[in-house]
Amino acid sequence: MKKIKIKITRRPRIRVYWANEQDKYDAGRKMKSLIEKAIRGTLECEHFDRDVIVSVTFTDNEGIRVKNSEFRDIDRATDVLSFPMYDMANGDMPEEGMACELGDIVLSLERAAEQAEEFGHSYERECAFLTVHSMLHLLGYDHVNSEEEDEEMRAHQRVIMTHIGLER
Repeated sequence: MKKIKIKITRRPRIRVYWANEQDKYDAGRKMKSLIEKAIRGTLECEHFDRDVIVSVTFTDNEGIRVKNSEFRDIDRATDVLSFPMYDMANGDMPEEGMACELGDIVLSLERAAEQAEEFGHSYERECAFLTVHSMLHLLGYDHVNSEEEDEEMRAHQRVIMTHIGLER
């Protein structure tokens, strides 16, 4: 496998605010470290060198179903929800010199475990992948508008997962 080299001009400071709204899966130091690795890897691969603030909430299938229903009018569980603070795809960003509060990630650890089993890879890989996916949404990527956008986002996800050492 070819090693990907990413040139980093400045290592951004990352501040994560954590919430755990479930009790089915461990959301301790090891999981938080994995999520931070996925966040940092995304920022590095996307050459995003601003200091960032991200909120990460761990939940279960019922908790994410409620949020999905409340915020998207979809009454079913999903794996991850992303709530961007800015519309970066259209150039909306905070002033230079300020930490960029990217937004919120809500991750169903229960659904991540189900999908890991379904896809035949580790729970940790699935949690990291869902975080990368969500971070790309926070940075302005989308995959629902066209096949081209979907493929572009998938390509970025592959590069990032390889960069953080969790490729398939």
